[in-house]
Amino acid sequence: MVTSVPRLVIAAPSSGSGKTTVATGLMAALTARGLAVSPHKVGPDYIDPGYHALATGRVGRNLDAYLCGPELVGPLFAHGARGCDIAVVEGVMGLYDGAAGEGELASTAQVAKLLRAPVVLVVDASSQSRSVAALVHGFVSWDPEVRIGGVILNKVASDRHEGLLREALDSVGVPVLGVLRRAAPVETPSRHLGLVPVAERGALAVEAVAAMAAQVAAGCDLAALVALARSAGPLAGAGWDAGEALVSSPPPPLPFPSPGALPPDSRSALDGPRPQAPDGLVDAGRPVRVAVAGGAAFTFSYAEHAELLAAAGAEVVTFDPLRDGELPEGTGGLVIGGGFPEVYASELSANEGLRKSVAELVLSGAPVAAECAGLLYLCRDLDGLPMCGVLDASARMSERLTLGYRDAVAVSDSALAGAGTRMRGHEFHRTVVEPGAGGAPAWGMRAPERRVEGFVERGVHASYLHTHWASEPGVARRFVERCRTS
Repeated sequence: MVTSVPRLVIAAPSSGSGKTTVATGLMAALTARGLAVSPHKVGPDYIDPGYHALATGRVGRNLDAYLCGPELVGPLFAHGARGCDIAVVEGVMGLYDGAAGEGELASTAQVAKLLRAPVVLVVDASSQSRSVAALVHGFVSWDPEVRIGGVILNKVASDRHEGLLREALDSVGVPVLGVLRRAAPVETPSRHLGLVPVAERGALAVEAVAAMAAQVAAGCDLAALVALARSAGPLAGAGWDAGEALVSSPPPPLPFPSPGALPPDSRSALDGPRPQAPDGLVDAGRPVRVAVAGGAAFTFSYAEHAELLAAAGAEVVTFDPLRDGELPEGTGGLVIGGGFPEVYASELSANEGLRKSVAELVLSGAPVAAECAGLLYLCRDLDGLPMCGVLDASARMSERLTLGYRDAVAVSDSALAGAGTRMRGHEFHRTVVEPGAGGAPAWGMRAPERRVEGFVERGVHASYLHTHWASEPGVARRFVERCRTS
């Protein structure tokens, strides 16, 4: 199978250059012209895809070569872009920035090469004129395999400033595909972990995306951008499919002889080979309802997680912990992803009915998978306010930002992963949970530091680590199987 969907990668020399404004505005402007636009984001970021989804009416999807491996970037892209007229991929950080100490791995440049996609470089020109030529020349020449097909100049002060920039760039041979002036309505508010998510802003987010679309439509050559997207090379290989991924993935490993707390320096836990289990899919006979937390407090999730759960035989039902007084009727398993419970701690605490419902589900032994925000919600308290209380741990806000990719291995057998399961993940939070690990930790971190983290208790698997289940589809199959048998 060959994917020929026209595609562009929107990149920049550094963070803060205007990638999100340009990418989101371009998605919305092309959608307004009747095109089916497939939105994508390089890296683990959950927030930008929310704006992309608002701009296009389609699910925003992540392309992360660290979490999923380079081999899945093309198939996941083809899955998301299936049936679309064009795809726009927003980069992460600077064009050549990737996972620390891993070369180009997980960089926008690597993803652009894997997708055979041309790159549009968004340059913050607010404090330069002729120097822009040296900057662009450096990015163009750094890696000959990355094709920079044009430049969009952002934060241009005046017509005279624009003239100086265009004159300088004539010598580089890279076309200027757009010039954007400063525009206050386009700016979106930020806080401790980046932009405020779409789900929290409502009509203001709609207005911001409309302003981005208007600015891009007025300042950029949309026809030239579409033509550049059509120059992308054909992409060989089939699109990712949740059902096929479950069939082709190896079964979850069996538990070690003595599952539970393993020391962080244990070779058997962190370096040993994965145990093998008998092959075969789970029995799909009994229906399973898996409740997935959503709403303004829990906005972080990858679309592929719900798709894998459904392919494994689960009925996926979304609920809002800020509004719903109890879990959906018939809930047999619970997934609580990331988000901002620290922002809504008082409201979450006040919803005693739901907190009780979650605690009762946990006491029944039903499987619960909680990541980051989900971990905080399951704690005894958050910033002194009562939470679900199913973990004997306390959570609080911190001044310290914890951020980065992690190489992890499951050290305790759980409903989500068998001991020995290797997965890569990402941490992104300004909170602290004390203690940081229970008697049976969830993960042993192999890199960048060796430590154990998280909790495995009853059917609960709770951790700060965000993972992408497409890299290990067996975890979804295992989770649904445990839902059937718990």
